[in-house]
Amino acid sequence: MKNAVIGNNKQKANLIVLGAVPRLLYLLQQETSSTELKTECAVVLGSLAMGTENNVKSLLDCHIIPALLQGLLSPDLKFIEACLRCLRTIFTSPVTPEELLYTDATVIPHLMALLSRSRYTQEYICQIFSHCCKGPDHQTILFNHGAVQNIAHLLTSLSYKVRMQALKCFSVLAFENPQVSMTLVNVLVDGELLPQIFVKMLQRDKPIEMQLTSAKCLTYMCRAGAIRTDDNCIVLKLDHDLKHAHELRQAAFKLYASLGANDEDIRKKIIETENMMDRIVTGLSESSVKVRLAAVRCLHSLSRSVQQLRTSFQDHAVWKPLMKVLQNAPDEILVVASSMLCNLLLEFSPSKEPILESGAVELLCGLTQSENPALRVNGIWALMNMAFQAEQKIKADILRSLSTEQLFRLLSDSDLNVLMKTLGLLRNLLSTRPHIDKIMSTHGKQIMQAVTLILEGEHNIEVKEQTLCILANIADGTTAKDLIMTNDDILQKIKYYMGHSHVKLQLAAMFCISNLIWNEEEGSQERQDKLRDMGIVDILHKLSQSPDSNLCDKAKMALQQYLA
Repeated sequence: MKNAVIGNNKQKANLIVLGAVPRLLYLLQQETSSTELKTECAVVLGSLAMGTENNVKSLLDCHIIPALLQGLLSPDLKFIEACLRCLRTIFTSPVTPEELLYTDATVIPHLMALLSRSRYTQEYICQIFSHCCKGPDHQTILFNHGAVQNIAHLLTSLSYKVRMQALKCFSVLAFENPQVSMTLVNVLVDGELLPQIFVKMLQRDKPIEMQLTSAKCLTYMCRAGAIRTDDNCIVLKLDHDLKHAHELRQAAFKLYASLGANDEDIRKKIIETENMMDRIVTGLSESSVKVRLAAVRCLHSLSRSVQQLRTSFQDHAVWKPLMKVLQNAPDEILVVASSMLCNLLLEFSPSKEPILESGAVELLCGLTQSENPALRVNGIWALMNMAFQAEQKIKADILRSLSTEQLFRLLSDSDLNVLMKTLGLLRNLLSTRPHIDKIMSTHGKQIMQAVTLILEGEHNIEVKEQTLCILANIADGTTAKDLIMTNDDILQKIKYYMGHSHVKLQLAAMFCISNLIWNEEEGSQERQDKLRDMGIVDILHKLSQSPDSNLCDKAKMALQQYLA
């Protein structure tokens, strides 16, 4: 169950509908269940809670919180951590009432006691406190149970996550609360006063999130009169920050974009940072073009992750604001936004379907007509991803919206990237037999003309290889292969490339021949005879002696079709 639901909201919803939650909670609370079983149950429940808000509502309806709080009384640390992790996920959801944490008066003191158990209990408990501390009543309860003393030493923890969550706790405890603020001024941690620790956390070498949260703590203490308003640490830092809010946001987004560009672990950390995705998505509708551009760049960088495309990007419905950005934006934003759309249209991305339904085909076809080559590339690239293993209807929509005239204009584009992606689109459109036959029956003449022109033109090896692969796809059709067999010019070109000096082109030409002579298909005998008369068999014999093992094997396999 655990492996089935990770990163898959559909599976999570299915399991909930099938009644898995009451059963998991029953096993979690059974005294006869082993600790390992209880821990696994808590982990699965935590994963279900990571899904949609409806999932969390279903868990709350099954009274998950009392069951997990009961689990915290266990002596087993791994089980306690699993329960806390799940509680953290549930309490950080906007649908969970904070009051559920305060219903039982024994819960807060017990959580305070668990703070010393491990870095994970520290991280999760601080996160729960910072989310469930809403207003003076909650502040007073936490304060009276020793929150300041218990959490202060966590600010010097070796774990960044623990330091960060502890800092957030202080920011919510001090918010509009003079009593807490006055206490914080005199707290000593490792011989250093708390305000000094906050000032250290403002330094530029610290993560932006840490700088901003420690700035909040100092601001709240200042408002409460605990720190003088003319204190240097307040005046110099915050005045500067307020003046440059846009520049800071832009810099933050740019920084995250750079950090996440090539490292999956860092991308995961960025996305798991609390409220980060919401902030980036909000950045897409900022008034400042520079901030909007930086936010799109940041999302584009994060969209390189397969896992995040399947999870966070879907959970936050990133495609919606992105489609909005694409409707009306300057070219510099359009280039990055359309590049990101290419990633969202990959076949494993759950966003692919809603994007298609929101009119993406027309929008992308429009981009292919741009004067900006980068936009033409992205438009055609996104269409290529859209057409990969797509249904016939989607392929027909693409061809209709793009028009054959525009498709052939793109095939003669001066930009090599545009040409390569257009060939990629054509190759994806011409896949699976019924689709190949259908498209070739309506557009066969023009496609064969385009293929001929490219094979005759002054193009590089990669372009010609892609073109021969398109021919191989056509040769795999049932009726479409006749368009090759009745075109002597194309057959001569395939023969020529079988004897080319470049192995890639020889292999691609070989695929065409293999598909044409395959024995089990109707008319194969006539096709074999015609190709034998052209001298293809002699070339196959020669290639079966090739030093390239791949080419040699393919030639031998083709010859077997003649012997069968």
